[in-house]
Amino acid sequence: MVGTLIEKEEIGKYKIIPADINRVVELNQKLSNAQRLGNEFKSKVAIIFQTENGPKRIETTVWSLTDNYIQIKSGVLIPLISLISVEF
Repeated sequence: MVGTLIEKEEIGKYKIIPADINRVVELNQKLSNAQRLGNEFKSKVAIIFQTENGPKRIETTVWSLTDNYIQIKSGVLIPLISLISVEF
């Protein structure tokens, strides 16, 4: 799996940028499932997203999903266009 593992609390240290390939459409169902897993079962998923420092990976629960962002703990938002992968 690509991406350097970081703690979700470290996300603010990085500038999140769009991924090389926009995967929003292909990841939409996985994101919906990730939100359900987080809300109903408190299950974590691995999320890989693009930053100026290269891909970063976090393991967290997805609290909510909008048309443009996923929200994780503490109100942290990650733009969907920056997502590279979502794995259960």
